[in-house]
Amino acid sequence: MILNIAAYRFVEVEDPESLVAQLRDCAEYHGLLGTILVAREGLNLFLAGPDQGIEAFVQRLQSDPPFAGIVIKRSHSVAQPFARLKAKVKPEIISFRQAEAEPLAGRARVVSPAELARWIANGKDEQGNPLVLLDTRNQQEVAYGSFEGAMTLPIDKFTELPAAVAECRGALEGTTVVSFCTGGIRCEKAALWMQSEGIANVFQLDGGILGYFEHVGGFGYEGRCFVFDERIALDSQLEPLVDGRPAESEA
Repeated sequence: MILNIAAYRFVEVEDPESLVAQLRDCAEYHGLLGTILVAREGLNLFLAGPDQGIEAFVQRLQSDPPFAGIVIKRSHSVAQPFARLKAKVKPEIISFRQAEAEPLAGRARVVSPAELARWIANGKDEQGNPLVLLDTRNQQEVAYGSFEGAMTLPIDKFTELPAAVAECRGALEGTTVVSFCTGGIRCEKAALWMQSEGIANVFQLDGGILGYFEHVGGFGYEGRCFVFDERIALDSQLEPLVDGRPAESEA
Protein backbone atom coordinates (compact mmCIF):
# COMPACT_ATOMS: atom_id res chain seq x y z
CA MET A 1 0.00 0.00 0.00
CA ILE A 2 1.00 3.58 -0.67
CA LEU A 3 0.49 6.28 1.96
CA ASN A 4 -0.78 9.62 0.62
CA ILE A 5 -0.50 12.85 2.58
CA ALA A 6 -1.75 16.39 2.08
CA ALA A 7 -0.81 19.36 4.26
CA TYR A 8 -0.54 23.12 4.20
CA ARG A 9 0.29 25.92 6.55
CA PHE A 10 0.26 29.67 6.17
CA VAL A 11 3.38 30.89 7.94
CA GLU A 12 6.11 33.36 7.02
CA VAL A 13 8.96 31.61 5.20
CA GLU A 14 12.11 33.73 5.18
CA ASP A 15 13.98 31.69 2.56
CA PRO A 16 11.58 29.78 0.29
CA GLU A 17 14.38 28.61 -2.04
CA SER A 18 16.29 26.99 0.81
CA LEU A 19 13.20 25.33 2.26
CA VAL A 20 12.04 23.89 -1.05
CA ALA A 21 15.52 22.49 -1.72
CA GLN A 22 15.64 20.83 1.72
CA LEU A 23 12.19 19.30 1.36
CA ARG A 24 12.92 18.16 -2.19
CA ASP A 25 16.10 16.42 -1.04
CA CYS A 26 14.25 14.75 1.84
CA ALA A 27 11.42 13.56 -0.41
CA GLU A 28 13.85 12.22 -3.01
CA TYR A 29 15.88 10.40 -0.36
CA HIS A 30 12.77 8.60 0.88
CA GLY A 31 11.42 7.80 -2.58
CA LEU A 32 8.38 10.08 -2.43
CA LEU A 33 6.50 11.53 -5.39
CA GLY A 34 4.03 14.40 -5.58
CA THR A 35 4.11 18.19 -5.29
CA ILE A 36 5.77 20.57 -2.83
CA LEU A 37 4.94 24.28 -3.18
CA VAL A 38 6.67 26.93 -1.07
CA ALA A 39 6.05 30.68 -0.99
CA ARG A 40 6.79 33.44 1.47
CA GLU A 41 3.26 32.89 2.79
CA GLY A 42 3.76 29.20 3.59
CA LEU A 43 3.79 25.61 2.38
CA ASN A 44 1.41 23.36 0.44
CA LEU A 45 2.19 19.73 -0.35
CA PHE A 46 0.77 16.47 -1.68
CA LEU A 47 3.09 13.45 -1.43
CA ALA A 48 2.83 9.69 -1.68
CA GLY A 49 5.16 6.79 -0.97
CA PRO A 50 5.89 3.95 1.44
CA ASP A 51 4.70 4.47 5.01
CA GLN A 52 8.21 4.57 6.43
CA GLY A 53 9.38 7.18 3.93
CA ILE A 54 6.32 9.36 4.43
CA GLU A 55 6.60 9.27 8.20
CA ALA A 56 10.31 10.13 8.02
CA PHE A 57 9.45 13.12 5.81
CA VAL A 58 6.71 14.24 8.21
CA GLN A 59 9.12 13.96 11.14
CA ARG A 60 11.66 16.11 9.29
CA LEU A 61 9.00 18.67 8.38
CA GLN A 62 7.60 18.93 11.89
CA SER A 63 11.08 19.32 13.37
CA ASP A 64 11.17 22.76 11.74
CA PRO A 65 9.51 25.12 14.31
CA PRO A 66 7.24 26.93 11.80
CA PHE A 67 5.73 23.56 10.85
CA ALA A 68 5.59 21.89 14.26
CA GLY A 69 2.16 20.33 14.65
CA ILE A 70 1.15 20.91 11.02
CA VAL A 71 -2.01 18.91 10.33
CA ILE A 72 -1.36 15.95 8.01
CA LYS A 73 -4.24 14.34 6.13
CA ARG A 74 -3.55 10.69 5.34
CA SER A 75 -5.12 8.16 2.98
CA HIS A 76 -3.97 4.99 1.23
CA SER A 77 -3.94 3.69 -2.32
CA VAL A 78 -2.78 0.45 -3.92
CA ALA A 79 -0.46 2.20 -6.37
CA GLN A 80 1.56 5.40 -6.50
CA PRO A 81 -0.83 8.15 -7.74
CA PHE A 82 1.91 10.59 -8.81
CA ALA A 83 4.19 10.25 -11.83
CA ARG A 84 7.07 12.34 -10.47
CA LEU A 85 8.20 14.74 -7.76
CA LYS A 86 7.75 18.48 -8.31
CA ALA A 87 9.10 21.04 -5.84
CA LYS A 88 8.71 24.73 -6.67
CA VAL A 89 8.85 28.22 -5.21
CA LYS A 90 5.70 30.18 -6.09
CA PRO A 91 4.42 33.73 -5.41
CA GLU A 92 1.50 32.15 -3.49
CA ILE A 93 0.95 28.57 -2.37
CA ILE A 94 -2.46 28.91 -4.00
CA SER A 95 -2.86 31.67 -6.55
CA PHE A 96 -5.61 34.15 -5.64
CA ARG A 97 -4.10 37.61 -6.34
CA GLN A 98 -6.15 39.39 -3.69
CA ALA A 99 -4.06 41.46 -1.30
CA GLU A 100 -6.99 41.62 1.15
CA ALA A 101 -6.81 37.84 1.67
CA GLU A 102 -3.63 37.93 3.74
CA PRO A 103 -3.45 34.74 5.81
CA LEU A 104 -0.31 35.81 7.66
CA ALA A 105 -2.30 38.63 9.29
CA GLY A 106 -4.60 36.12 11.00
CA ARG A 107 -7.00 33.33 10.13
CA ALA A 108 -10.67 33.65 9.37
CA ARG A 109 -13.00 31.99 11.86
CA VAL A 110 -13.15 28.21 11.56
CA VAL A 111 -15.92 25.70 12.03
CA SER A 112 -14.90 22.15 12.91
CA PRO A 113 -16.23 19.17 10.91
CA ALA A 114 -18.32 17.98 13.88
CA GLU A 115 -19.81 21.42 14.42
CA LEU A 116 -20.62 21.83 10.74
CA ALA A 117 -22.36 18.44 10.73
CA ARG A 118 -24.62 19.73 13.53
CA TRP A 119 -25.36 22.91 11.58
CA ILE A 120 -26.19 20.87 8.48
CA ALA A 121 -28.52 18.62 10.48
CA ASN A 122 -30.33 21.67 11.86
CA GLY A 123 -30.23 23.73 8.67
CA LYS A 124 -28.85 26.68 10.66
CA ASP A 125 -26.03 27.64 13.00
CA GLU A 126 -26.28 27.77 16.78
CA GLN A 127 -27.54 31.37 16.67
CA GLY A 128 -30.36 30.37 14.35
CA ASN A 129 -28.90 31.98 11.21
CA PRO A 130 -29.65 30.29 7.89
CA LEU A 131 -26.67 28.30 6.63
CA VAL A 132 -24.99 28.79 3.24
CA LEU A 133 -22.29 26.31 2.29
CA LEU A 134 -20.11 28.04 -0.31
CA ASP A 135 -18.04 25.76 -2.54
CA THR A 136 -14.85 27.60 -3.49
CA ARG A 137 -13.66 24.94 -5.95
CA ASN A 138 -13.94 25.01 -9.73
CA GLN A 139 -16.64 23.45 -11.88
CA GLN A 140 -14.56 20.38 -12.77
CA GLU A 141 -14.15 19.52 -9.11
CA VAL A 142 -17.75 20.24 -8.18
CA ALA A 143 -18.92 17.80 -10.87
CA TYR A 144 -17.62 14.90 -8.74
CA GLY A 145 -19.57 15.94 -5.64
CA SER A 146 -20.30 18.63 -3.08
CA PHE A 147 -22.32 19.25 0.06
CA GLU A 148 -26.05 18.88 -0.49
CA GLY A 149 -27.58 22.23 -1.41
CA ALA A 150 -24.22 24.01 -1.49
CA MET A 151 -23.82 27.24 -3.43
CA THR A 152 -21.46 26.47 -6.30
CA LEU A 153 -19.79 29.00 -8.57
CA PRO A 154 -19.32 29.05 -12.37
CA ILE A 155 -15.55 29.30 -12.14
CA ASP A 156 -12.65 27.45 -13.74
CA LYS A 157 -9.92 29.10 -11.67
CA PHE A 158 -9.76 30.21 -8.05
CA THR A 159 -8.80 33.71 -9.19
CA GLU A 160 -12.31 34.01 -10.68
CA LEU A 161 -14.01 33.58 -7.30
CA PRO A 162 -14.31 37.28 -6.30
CA ALA A 163 -16.27 38.21 -9.42
CA ALA A 164 -18.51 35.15 -9.06
CA VAL A 165 -19.24 35.87 -5.39
CA ALA A 166 -20.08 39.48 -6.26
CA GLU A 167 -22.80 38.20 -8.61
CA CYS A 168 -24.54 36.22 -5.86
CA ARG A 169 -23.76 38.42 -2.88
CA GLY A 170 -27.39 39.17 -2.19
CA ALA A 171 -28.03 35.51 -1.38
CA LEU A 172 -25.38 35.68 1.37
CA GLU A 173 -26.91 38.56 3.29
CA GLY A 174 -28.31 37.60 6.70
CA THR A 175 -26.80 34.11 6.59
CA THR A 176 -23.87 32.25 8.09
CA VAL A 177 -21.50 31.47 5.23
CA VAL A 178 -19.18 28.46 5.49
CA SER A 179 -16.59 28.36 2.72
CA PHE A 180 -15.10 24.97 1.90
CA CYS A 181 -12.68 23.35 -0.53
CA THR A 182 -10.66 20.14 -0.82
CA GLY A 183 -8.19 20.57 2.02
CA GLY A 184 -8.81 24.03 3.47
CA ILE A 185 -6.34 26.27 1.70
CA ARG A 186 -8.67 27.95 -0.80
CA CYS A 187 -11.60 28.32 1.58
CA GLU A 188 -9.27 29.98 4.08
CA LYS A 189 -8.24 32.65 1.58
CA ALA A 190 -11.81 32.99 0.32
CA ALA A 191 -13.15 33.54 3.84
CA LEU A 192 -10.55 36.23 4.52
CA TRP A 193 -11.41 37.98 1.27
CA MET A 194 -15.16 37.86 1.99
CA GLN A 195 -14.54 39.36 5.42
CA SER A 196 -12.58 42.19 3.81
CA GLU A 197 -15.54 42.80 1.50
CA GLY A 198 -17.89 43.28 4.46
CA ILE A 199 -19.63 39.88 4.35
CA ALA A 200 -20.09 39.67 8.08
CA ASN A 201 -20.71 36.12 9.25
CA VAL A 202 -18.12 34.01 7.44
CA PHE A 203 -16.40 30.79 8.51
CA GLN A 204 -14.03 28.37 6.83
CA LEU A 205 -14.39 24.60 7.15
CA ASP A 206 -11.32 23.55 9.12
CA GLY A 207 -9.44 20.91 7.12
CA GLY A 208 -11.74 21.17 4.11
CA ILE A 209 -13.73 18.29 2.67
CA LEU A 210 -10.98 15.74 3.31
CA GLY A 211 -10.85 16.73 6.97
CA TYR A 212 -14.65 16.47 7.12
CA PHE A 213 -14.54 12.97 5.61
CA GLU A 214 -11.84 11.94 8.08
CA HIS A 215 -13.67 13.16 11.18
CA VAL A 216 -17.35 12.91 10.25
CA GLY A 217 -17.72 10.80 7.12
CA GLY A 218 -20.14 11.66 4.36
CA PHE A 219 -23.03 13.16 6.32
CA GLY A 220 -24.61 15.88 4.19
CA TYR A 221 -22.24 15.31 1.28
CA GLU A 222 -23.21 13.93 -2.12
CA GLY A 223 -20.66 12.13 -4.31
CA ARG A 224 -16.90 12.23 -4.06
CA CYS A 225 -14.17 14.80 -3.56
CA PHE A 226 -11.96 15.48 -6.56
CA VAL A 227 -8.22 15.30 -5.87
CA PHE A 228 -5.38 16.45 -8.08
CA ASP A 229 -3.71 13.12 -8.79
CA GLU A 230 -4.34 9.80 -10.53
CA ARG A 231 -6.85 8.66 -7.90
CA ILE A 232 -9.22 11.26 -9.47
CA ALA A 233 -11.60 11.50 -6.49
CA LEU A 234 -12.08 10.09 -2.98
CA ASP A 235 -15.28 8.92 -1.35
CA SER A 236 -16.28 9.72 2.23
CA GLN A 237 -14.21 6.75 3.45
CA LEU A 238 -11.18 8.22 1.64
CA GLU A 239 -11.26 5.37 -0.88
CA PRO A 240 -10.13 6.34 -4.42
CA LEU A 241 -12.26 6.28 -7.54
CA VAL A 242 -9.25 5.00 -9.51
CA ASP A 243 -6.49 2.99 -7.87
CA GLY A 244 -4.25 2.17 -10.81
CA ARG A 245 -0.82 3.35 -11.75
CA PRO A 246 -0.44 6.87 -13.17
CA ALA A 247 0.29 7.61 -16.77
CA GLU A 248 3.26 9.88 -17.46
CA SER A 249 2.15 13.45 -18.09
CA GLU A 250 3.78 16.75 -18.87
CA ALA A 251 0.89 18.72 -17.36
